[in-house]
Amino acid sequence: MPTPDTSRLSRLQGYLAADPENRTLLLDTCQEAINSGAHDLAESLIQRLDALAPGNADALHLAGLSAMYRRDFGQAADRFARLMPLADTPAVRFNLAWSLAMQGDKPQALALLDGQTVEAVPAAAMLHMQLLHEAGEFDAAMTAGKAAMHRFPDDAGLLAALATLALDLEDMDMARQCADKAGHHPEALAAHGVIALADGDPVQAIQAFDHALAIRAFNPRAWVGKGLASLTQRDPAAAADAIDRGAEQFSDHIGSWIAAGWAHYLAGDSDRAALRFERALAIDPAFAETQGSLAVIAATRGDLDTARRLVTTALRLDRQCFSAAFAQILLAGGNSDKAQALLRQALDTPINDQGLTVASYMTRLALPTVH
Repeated sequence: MPTPDTSRLSRLQGYLAADPENRTLLLDTCQEAINSGAHDLAESLIQRLDALAPGNADALHLAGLSAMYRRDFGQAADRFARLMPLADTPAVRFNLAWSLAMQGDKPQALALLDGQTVEAVPAAAMLHMQLLHEAGEFDAAMTAGKAAMHRFPDDAGLLAALATLALDLEDMDMARQCADKAGHHPEALAAHGVIALADGDPVQAIQAFDHALAIRAFNPRAWVGKGLASLTQRDPAAAADAIDRGAEQFSDHIGSWIAAGWAHYLAGDSDRAALRFERALAIDPAFAETQGSLAVIAATRGDLDTARRLVTTALRLDRQCFSAAFAQILLAGGNSDKAQALLRQALDTPINDQGLTVASYMTRLALPTVH
């Protein structure tokens, strides 16, 4: 049985066959093709519209939407940019901002999200808050998020994004409240997982992360969180696989790469660990834990001169660097196999006066909210 959308699209195509130059019919059929995921048909109709009325605002808008739905954000941004002089509306501004943000041009995307746009479009308010959050403007992001929540109190995407921001600001009560209100939104479920992990309940955390990932597989916080929860359950191989996926999705989150490296090290694969630490080094060579982690790899491989040099660099950057301290244990004559066994034993055992464990060390790197 055809779906209702497919049935309507078929009817519109029939009408259009009888009246092929009817611009209104072309617009309606193109919109329905986009809604139905018939991307090739939508693009062919856009070409017909452009031939009939070059530069028509309605056709340009549909062309931009078609590119967005196909995830061709470069073409979408180009089409919406051409539309802006003809129709500078909140919807067009948001669509252009979203397309630019998805390409990584976040400053320009943020500049487009003016007051009128974020007040009119819930998704624009969410994107505005997220871009401020990613830029490190946490207070401004929270101010914007709270204002948006008053305007759109039932918008699940906005509430889920606000829960994530609250986690990074260590406001666990607000994070919990927003995640609860956001229901089954995948970011809200990931927030529930982080909260459960912070509460010391890895089983509940994994359930929440798995639920989030079943809805949407692109969720780096959920992957990393699931890996960290697996680590606390003494499953470093599963932890390494999950954190790897999260680190790849985050792309440039240094703590995730270091946590992935340590998970591989705990699983007994120092070569894969080294590759993850080198990814972290490429992101920021001045981060102490990267230098210290590479020192552990060098010491494990018997390259003691390199290990000593890296330890010196790490401790110069941070006198409390955990990985450098562990590398010093190896340099003092510790056997690599015994050292890995010590690490596994130390997952939940305090290893310094501040009560730091290997698991909490990795979690702080990858998910700073969780202590």
